[in-house]
Amino acid sequence: MLKGKMSRVAANVSPLTAVFDRMQAVQLSSSPSACASPTLGQLLKRVGDASKESHGDETPAHQVLDVSDGGMDRALPFVLSFNNLTYSVKIRRKMALPAIFSRAKLGGAGAAAAEPTAGETLFTKTKVLLNDISGEARDGEIMAVLGASGSGKSTLIDALANRIAKESLKGTITLNGEHLESRLLKVISAYVMQDDLLYPMLTVEETLMFAAEFRLPRTLSTSKKRARVQALIDQLGLRNAAKTVIGDEGHRGVSGGERRRVSIGIDIIHDPIILFLDEPTSGLDSTSAYMVVKVLQRIAQSGSIVIMSIHQPSYRILGILDRLIFLSRGQPVYSGPPSNLPQFFADFGHPIPDNENRTEFALDLIRELEGSPGGTRSLVEFNKNWQNMKRGAAATGLPTATPASPTRGLSLKEAISASISRGKLVSGATNKDASPASMVPTYANPFWVEMAVLSRRSFKNSRRMPELFGIRMGAVLVTGFILATMFWQLDNSPKGIQERLGFFAFAMSTTFYTCADALPVFLQERYIFMRETAYNAYRRISYCLSHALVSLPSLIFLSLAFASITFWAVGLDGGSSGFMFYFAIILASFWAGNSFVTFLSGVVPHVMLGYTIVVAILAYFLLFSGFFINRDRIPAYWIWFHYISLVKYPYEAVLQNEFDNPLKCFVRGIQIFDNTPLGVVPDSLKSKLLDSMSNTLGMRITNSTCVTTGVDILKQQGVTELSKWACLYITIAWGFFFRILFYFSLLLGSKNKRR
Repeated sequence: MLKGKMSRVAANVSPLTAVFDRMQAVQLSSSPSACASPTLGQLLKRVGDASKESHGDETPAHQVLDVSDGGMDRALPFVLSFNNLTYSVKIRRKMALPAIFSRAKLGGAGAAAAEPTAGETLFTKTKVLLNDISGEARDGEIMAVLGASGSGKSTLIDALANRIAKESLKGTITLNGEHLESRLLKVISAYVMQDDLLYPMLTVEETLMFAAEFRLPRTLSTSKKRARVQALIDQLGLRNAAKTVIGDEGHRGVSGGERRRVSIGIDIIHDPIILFLDEPTSGLDSTSAYMVVKVLQRIAQSGSIVIMSIHQPSYRILGILDRLIFLSRGQPVYSGPPSNLPQFFADFGHPIPDNENRTEFALDLIRELEGSPGGTRSLVEFNKNWQNMKRGAAATGLPTATPASPTRGLSLKEAISASISRGKLVSGATNKDASPASMVPTYANPFWVEMAVLSRRSFKNSRRMPELFGIRMGAVLVTGFILATMFWQLDNSPKGIQERLGFFAFAMSTTFYTCADALPVFLQERYIFMRETAYNAYRRISYCLSHALVSLPSLIFLSLAFASITFWAVGLDGGSSGFMFYFAIILASFWAGNSFVTFLSGVVPHVMLGYTIVVAILAYFLLFSGFFINRDRIPAYWIWFHYISLVKYPYEAVLQNEFDNPLKCFVRGIQIFDNTPLGVVPDSLKSKLLDSMSNTLGMRITNSTCVTTGVDILKQQGVTELSKWACLYITIAWGFFFRILFYFSLLLGSKNKRR
């Protein structure tokens, strides 16, 4: 009967159908039945059962884990389908001036062939990154996207993961026949980036535990979260590295393959239904790459859809993959299981030699065709015919390579409910009567829990890198020591006044420049933040609040150290109350500077540009602070910069803290001749000049007469608009303002979507 069907198909379709029928018959006889591995939820149940039966505490629970599949039901299936995906972008034309004129001339009569296509202009052109790509991925399988660099592998992964704006991507993506909402996809999926963005001084176990605290609900006890982490460590093959720090360039840590598996573990801690990975084997040796893909196989067999891009898999890795999509310049040139590759290319007229890697042969052939005049058009058309034959065979009732599941028609809501009951998607979902998008919460925990976990993680990582704080403290101590010795015990004289003004201007600007040292750390954390918030690990507001909270202790120590070294050494006025205000304004300056640098870390792309911007803007702040030129002398078109200068307000605050005592005299009698050409004449002559001035002015001026008080100095400097407390509050407010800007920069700049 099967042969009869095959002969009828062969009579009505193309000659290639007979070959396709033979391939289907072979697959039908050799296709093994799918067998799902246990989910993490089921593994945890066995951990609990085993720990209850064990006696004593000699054996940890994760070492008595039973991974047999006895009595376990098959997961209800998930099928991610994508049809006719097309994505293009506009790029600038690289043209010299003569070429522009030549194109302009061709735009006249008789140049219809030179007219730009729709959407193109003289200076821009349209580049197609994805061109009519269709396919499907199923739970329990790994679908790999292959191709040369620039073929569109990462773009296709981004399209499936909803990382391309809807208005730019054409085509449909469905899960079990239903369109995926962005909110639902974020909850049920995870995306592992190509770069391993991890905190360097946390151990593997701590990294996964913090991920569990973010992604698992607060209703789950800490002991269960810890057991889940231990089960995941075993699943990832990280038991021997569990207590090892991640490491970075300056600290020895885990290997590259282990780092990659940790990155995967962070994103699958809540057992997602769909897992996207952008070249997870990039930069790894063959053994590490194989171990990573074996981990992905176990994840897929636990009931997840695994979709990954890979450049050139080895023979061993190819044996693990279930579905392949080869791309060439955004077009599919092959789609199907690895076992069909020899037959596919043999029918195309390029059989794969027996002793050659299938994927290497395919990629080499694709590159060769790309360099030919016709390109890969023939291979693209052949693949379309191949896919049409598969669909035609299915329509006539011929068995396909993957047997249909009896539960294939389940709705998305039913499939998600079944997965939750099996232990997947541990997210606090309880309402099974709700729509798929509302069955699971957007965030697993309230914001204050997220803020507490973020603060603990950042503090623990920073505590193990004391050199970062030590460098900043060292810079503050050295600067304070130099200032203290340079401005040692300033006297009350015109020269002392000028030296005080210089000290205050330099001291206040130093607090801002010192904060620039933390820019690289902020940039590194920003990339980690973008990875974690892309799929709702925590709220952006939680990160901003915890970031501000964690930075305060170090700012307090820096401020106290600088204030203690300089206040009494320089001989500043005010006693203990004056010192407390001096400390408060320095702390406020550090706070504003730290917030300013934090905001810049949210908008600048890399460190060198960030340093350039910080140095330039702080230089302008100092220029317009009022030290180099009084407010009254600043041109009207620049006066706005004076009022937004971060240095202005702490500078005026410390001036008032020093000079606001009307009873303290800074210039007496003959001291008025200091810093003038008459300053070098003998004191006796100065006294005679003073007597002459007294007679002229009609008032008695002696050597003890107070000529200039602190209030007079403030008037000379134009510091009359705000009180010192108002300046303190404004400086603190600047810090909050930049924190708010930082939040909006994260909100607008971390959407992780292409346009």
